[in-house]
Amino acid sequence: MAPAASPAVEPVVGEPAAVADLEDERALLVADVHAGIEVGLRYERGVELDSRADERRERLCGLITETDADRLVVLGDLAHRIAAPEGDEREELVELIRAVTDRVPMTLVEGNHDAGVAEAFAGDIDVIGPGGGILGDSDRDNSTADAGVGVLHGHTWPDPSLLDADVICMGHEHPQVRLEDAVGGSRVERAWLRGELDPAAFVESGEAGPLPEADPPELVVFPAFNERSGGTWVNVDGQSFLAPFLPDALPAGDAYLLDGTRLGDYRRV
Repeated sequence: MAPAASPAVEPVVGEPAAVADLEDERALLVADVHAGIEVGLRYERGVELDSRADERRERLCGLITETDADRLVVLGDLAHRIAAPEGDEREELVELIRAVTDRVPMTLVEGNHDAGVAEAFAGDIDVIGPGGGILGDSDRDNSTADAGVGVLHGHTWPDPSLLDADVICMGHEHPQVRLEDAVGGSRVERAWLRGELDPAAFVESGEAGPLPEADPPELVVFPAFNERSGGTWVNVDGQSFLAPFLPDALPAGDAYLLDGTRLGDYRRV
């Protein structure tokens, strides 16, 4: 991918995950794990699917080892159901969180599916609120930093302090692209979106105060870690973004496949 501002957020080739080298640690970042999605689909749509809980847990732990990460950061929606976790979903979360935290600390940036998770597992994981924060020393006291990696889920207006970051990472959108071949066939693939942020569109009207005079941060929209969670087809007319600040806050950005293939402007793929 194109070079990013320092500190860089570098995708793991072939995976919906990235690493960020901070001052004192290497963070592995993923978004939208949606643990327990099979339980949710059963209740929501009457769809019966075999659980992939073990596979999700093993993939996360494998990525921690592969990237030599010092911390796992989940950019929201660790869980699927919007309620306190119970039953099979809670069991998956217990085993996943235990497996991760036996290896490295875990930080959850609270998403719209995570209110019950943040409360149930507050003693096991670090939690950053829905408005987001900046990783590094600042994620201990929710203060700002001169530079760093901003993180949020994206379902609500962000804390304006994120504009102090060099690069901002978010989930929530589950970006996908619909690709067509020469004979009319099509497929849908998960994708990354990356581009320069428009600070004026990123924060709620009247909340920003003076906007930064330096170069604006890069915005990185993560693909969903869970391949069963659907998403926003960013290159199909009529598809609406979920975040209140998109697409306005990303007026020009490129889409990339998980294998690193650059597709160009996400709106014209």
